[in-house]
Amino acid sequence: MYYIYLLENPQTQETYIGYTEDLKRRINEHAWRKSELVYYEGYKSEKDARDRERMLKQRGNSVRSLKNRLKNSLK
Repeated sequence: MYYIYLLENPQTQETYIGYTEDLKRRINEHAWRKSELVYYEGYKSEKDARDRERMLKQRGNSVRSLKNRLKNSLK
């Protein structure tokens, strides 16, 4: 499986969107160790996961829509 994920630093409320093949390993390695995993999506296709990550990072409406769906989780 391939994953896109969203982390939030609860102190600064900054968010980070990333892509990985091993979600547990990547979260443990992540530089934002004080960040919390807020959301993830799983894909069978690596290309689908990379395309989704790219869309979230490049298109403001996509990430705004996702953050709006997660508004209670991102508090």
